[in-house]
Amino acid sequence: MGDNIQNDIEIPSFFVCPISLEMMKDPVTLSSGITYDRDSIEKWLFSQKNEFCPVTKQVVVDIDLTPNHTLRRLIQSWCTLNASLGVERFPTPRPSISKTDIIKLLKDSKSPHLQMDSLKRLKTIVFENEKNKRLMESVGAVDYLTTILNNMFNDSNVVTSSSPGAADEALTILYHLNLSQMGLKSLFGNKTADFVETLTRVMQRATSYDLRAYAVMLLKSMFEVAEPMQVTSLDPKFFMELTQILKDQVSQKATLKLLINVCPWGRNRIKAAEAGAVGVLIDTLLDCTEKRVSEMVIIVLDQICECAEGRAELLSHGGGLAVVSKKIFRVSSVASERAVRMLYSIAKFSGNRSVVQEMLEIGVVGKLYLVVQVNCGKKMKDYAWEILKMHSRAWKNSSNCMPNNLISSYPSN
Repeated sequence: MGDNIQNDIEIPSFFVCPISLEMMKDPVTLSSGITYDRDSIEKWLFSQKNEFCPVTKQVVVDIDLTPNHTLRRLIQSWCTLNASLGVERFPTPRPSISKTDIIKLLKDSKSPHLQMDSLKRLKTIVFENEKNKRLMESVGAVDYLTTILNNMFNDSNVVTSSSPGAADEALTILYHLNLSQMGLKSLFGNKTADFVETLTRVMQRATSYDLRAYAVMLLKSMFEVAEPMQVTSLDPKFFMELTQILKDQVSQKATLKLLINVCPWGRNRIKAAEAGAVGVLIDTLLDCTEKRVSEMVIIVLDQICECAEGRAELLSHGGGLAVVSKKIFRVSSVASERAVRMLYSIAKFSGNRSVVQEMLEIGVVGKLYLVVQVNCGKKMKDYAWEILKMHSRAWKNSSNCMPNNLISSYPSN
């Protein structure tokens, strides 16, 4: 039952929580009419992310839990009556945060002289538990917080009446809300301003490392649930700021994941290439020792190199072809296949005489021949074989291309 209750003491059944079968300390009633212990039902709803009442199986529409004061007083009285048997009286719990409390704080956050205190209190509430996050989202906190950020980072770059530091607090709260899919989608529908533009300006103007990181991570979450139209209409400035974020090594994995999500759509590859992303990605790959990061960089490079602008940027970088070739077999099977596919795009669409000669001189051709000889994925072998066939006349008679005993099996076109 409870840590301080002897096993041989008979506890009234209506004092026991239906989920945990332990004695209730802080009974609360769900919208379904069933009473549970607060800790147990909050764990069920928020930590385990269930959306229905455990007993009635009804969907829980209102997540505000109503304290059952009558039952709590009965439990405390029973504990007092059985004190001689070693039963300790449960203290009266601290009042839980309610929707009304949160709504008042959100309204106060619009008042300049109350704003910072309100936002700091809201941040404390968010950090307390998952229930508070869901409560805050359910009462419209997203609209309040995005309005503060839109006002602070508007086109005119004029700071409004918002308190200094309000943007930091608002974005910190918004990020740590861990918004539901519906909440993330609502960020695209904000009528005050385009919130993607606002977060782009945060990346550009914010001096705080944390603020820029929160902007990137929130954008990553948003574009994981975005509609195609929302992904294809991105401004070139978006890619310029992401490139700078990547260069500054702010939230590297989130930035790469965001690029992976958006680059395949519309003209985004071209926008990324024109923003200078390829050069920064290659420099990242040259210095990177973490395999997961290297894999993500190669995936993004492969996506961008599907356009002529991306291939041109990679070829203009002194270490582009060399580092892509070097990473084959050194990162992961996914990275190796993507790297070979990237080389295929370059060989097929950008394989002029100087590029073909460079591929030979820096060892790309030898690496491709290794690919067709070893045990690896069929797609990867096919790409390598096609590249070798494509430029067989230029490479077949080169003595430094491959071992002499393998030249006889070189593909011919």
